Amino acid sequence: MAKTNSVYACSECGWQTSKWVGRCGECQQWGTVEERAREGASLARTTRAAPPAAGREARPITELRGDSVRHRPTGIGELDRVLGGGVVPGAAILFSGEPGVGKSTLLLDVASRFAAPAAAGRSETTGERVLYVSGEESTGQIRMRAERTGALHDALFLASETDLATVLGHIDAVDPSLVIVDSVQTLASAEVEGGAGGPAQVREAAAALIRAAKGRGTPVILVGHVTKDGSVAGPRLLEHLVDVVCHFEGDRQTSLRFLRTLKNRYGPTDEVGCFEMADRGIAEVPDPSGLFLSRAAAPVSGTCATVAMEGRRALPVEVQALVAKSATPNPRRVTSGVDPSRVAMILAVLERRAGARLHDQDVYVSTVGGVKLAEPAADLAIALAVLSAITDRPLPHDLAAYGEISLAGEVRPVVAGSQRAGEAARLGYVRVIDAASATLDRARKDAGL
Repeated sequence: MAKTNSVYACSECGWQTSKWVGRCGECQQWGTVEERAREGASLARTTRAAPPAAGREARPITELRGDSVRHRPTGIGELDRVLGGGVVPGAAILFSGEPGVGKSTLLLDVASRFAAPAAAGRSETTGERVLYVSGEESTGQIRMRAERTGALHDALFLASETDLATVLGHIDAVDPSLVIVDSVQTLASAEVEGGAGGPAQVREAAAALIRAAKGRGTPVILVGHVTKDGSVAGPRLLEHLVDVVCHFEGDRQTSLRFLRTLKNRYGPTDEVGCFEMADRGIAEVPDPSGLFLSRAAAPVSGTCATVAMEGRRALPVEVQALVAKSATPNPRRVTSGVDPSRVAMILAVLERRAGARLHDQDVYVSTVGGVKLAEPAADLAIALAVLSAITDRPLPHDLAAYGEISLAGEVRPVVAGSQRAGEAARLGYVRVIDAASATLDRARKDAGL
């Protein structure tokens, strides 16, 4: 038999098969197996070259103007800072987050503020139309939430629709300056096989909305569902198609919410916005410096302040530790807000290099305010908090510590050291222990332990 020049491969994971199947045998996704040319061969059908349309010819980059893609503020300072200054005309923004974290509430507030030029910081005398399309709620439910959060405006248009063609028709009829679709997994096209939320439907819906955004110069915000591991549901191609990917996260046990950029073609990807859930919706927190510090009047043993970096923002965080005699052969190691494996390594270094007796002690390490510390700069604060808990000697209120601890007991420098020191000085921390202490023993003496 003659060898065929084509092969069928999954667009998600790359799994290949000699014949077409509806479901990928590797990642188990439906509708992702497509025909491709074998390496070194070409399919019978080829795309012929076509002349570019009038006005779309390739031009030198120096002749193009960039003022048409300037950032436009949304009226929410924390969101504008994360996006790099606001939304860009024609940009496609993907907004992801766990159910109930507050995505719809925040975007409804964005829609209302964008429709009101005074709230968004613009000088126009008339508001701009904003189209909010929901495939999960009725217009009455959205109106009820808007009344509670004060997000009512005459230029804000609502539509409850799941058909992709009808959504595109709403965009043509309203002619908005901003489109919000909540969510892209609820849209379906009659021209594509499969139900809403499938890879093929999500790909088609996102591509059609992005084409409309680019063609009209209208920014579009797409809300995306997440899977169990926190990644965006649907095909990976969705994150490649959009210009900006934002993830909205937070602990349901606390009211604090963080907005992070995972991809941004128009700005930095290391910015973090801070919000707080309130009775009337979500409120931005421009200065979250005091959210992660305790309010104890007198110094308490087992606590130490550090300065963590959330994106390019320096935040003071208090680390608390408690050491108690273990009643079991295997002492407990309980952590909250810090990396358990990192804490275990620090405890081993303390016992081997600092002479701390911890093999028969239960150790509990936590952060204040529900913040999560993933960077190694918090190592020194954790170590000093544990040593303070062992000796029952509190550290001064005006002391802060940051630095990475190596297995040899060295205190290593961390990134953005000058920015951390400046933030500590601004908040009144007179004594700062960092990599200048060189070793763990030296840092312990500098802290008075």
